[in-house]
Amino acid sequence: MRIAQLAPLAESVPPKLYGGTERVIDWLVNELVEFGHEVTLFASGDSMTKGKLHAVWPRALRLGRKGADPNAACALLIEAIAERSRDFDVIHSHVDWLPLPVLSRTGVPFLTTMHGRLDLPGLPQVIGAFADAPFVSISADQRRPLPEANWIATIQHGLPKDMFRPSYEPGSYLAFLGRLTADKGPEDAIRIARAARMPLRIAAKIPRAETAYFKNKLEPNIDGRQVQLVGEVDDAKKQPFLANAAGLLFPINWPEPFGLVMIEAMACGTPVIAYRSGSVPEVVEDGVTGFIVDGEEQAIRVVKELRRLDRRVVRARFEERFVASRMANDYETRYRELVARGARFT
Repeated sequence: MRIAQLAPLAESVPPKLYGGTERVIDWLVNELVEFGHEVTLFASGDSMTKGKLHAVWPRALRLGRKGADPNAACALLIEAIAERSRDFDVIHSHVDWLPLPVLSRTGVPFLTTMHGRLDLPGLPQVIGAFADAPFVSISADQRRPLPEANWIATIQHGLPKDMFRPSYEPGSYLAFLGRLTADKGPEDAIRIARAARMPLRIAAKIPRAETAYFKNKLEPNIDGRQVQLVGEVDDAKKQPFLANAAGLLFPINWPEPFGLVMIEAMACGTPVIAYRSGSVPEVVEDGVTGFIVDGEEQAIRVVKELRRLDRRVVRARFEERFVASRMANDYETRYRELVARGARFT
């Protein structure tokens, strides 16, 4: 099949540092190419792909020229796919709602994977305007705010099987990996680690909008000894960071649609301690690949239980459930179904 993939422009594909959605797109494109499909990636010009790159903006917005208008970049993305839509058998969008008015009028089968939260004002109205547009969720929980959308599948993320080397040693510290925002739970992670008397290493970026939060809530508790901030990590540094940890702390307090870092940890053989929120019960198998807890007190208690989990089993469950080839196969099935039915809009 001739497949178009529309990527967000905030980060390159793959991202240089932080960027979960862009990583997933990269893995998906590469697997589809390996399957023999002709894949064109619409993304920023600094992207790299096994498919064909259609650059719609010179450089990823976050690392590019300061002050660049993201709406201008998105307008060029939408125009690019409008001009080339007939070159493809199916169009796969990862940029939420903006392309829907165009995609619904091209006559080409399309689907949209939703990567973010869906409990925001105004979204039911969008769904009402595009009632037949096909959507894919990345967890069953993600769908709850918009059950009336035309969900055609839930396809959980997967990453390349050999991307991370597992470690079967117990690990010497707890790890936190993600954005330093309140909804990711870094304050909880610090308190959990201190109460459990375990070192905590934090690999994270500080969003510009969260500078005050970091200065007021986190920095006073980062002593450089028990609690260390190591900054953002790329894929090469992420592997030892996760593999050498006793466990990953994932104390979220928002409905996380998936949580890619959980399966990255599992790929390293590292179990996860996560709050029962969002997609967590769909990803973590309690007592097998980690522990699902209902707050700080439970999290503190299960830290000492990490050693009884078999890290080989954690890795094996990753291979069974969360590899990129499975994800790509699931999408390929949906593409074929859409193409067989033909376009819904003309």
